[in-house]
Amino acid sequence: MRRIVGILAVGLLMALGAGGPLSGQSSSDNGVITGVVTSENGAEAGVWVIAETKDMPTPFRKIVVTEDRGRFLLPQLPKGTFKVWVRGYGLADSTPVMAVA
Repeated sequence: MRRIVGILAVGLLMALGAGGPLSGQSSSDNGVITGVVTSENGAEAGVWVIAETKDMPTPFRKIVVTEDRGRFLLPQLPKGTFKVWVRGYGLADSTPVMAVA
């Protein structure tokens, strides 16, 4: 199984899977997380990017799919702290990382 190496998101650089930690900073609070999903084979198309928060009265999840160049957009997120991870066919789930929207 291949492992996701990283997600490069607006204002936030996250390392996932076998890639090791990368430097990061807090994301902007515009309600959007965008970025690129990569593995050791390069950009990953067609994988799920999942953002989840429990900062609301009921749990909130948004799931999108990466396009051909591994890019994604998680739009219209409520303000809060999100666990973000990646899931895809033939890929091991990534370790969740924290992001702020």
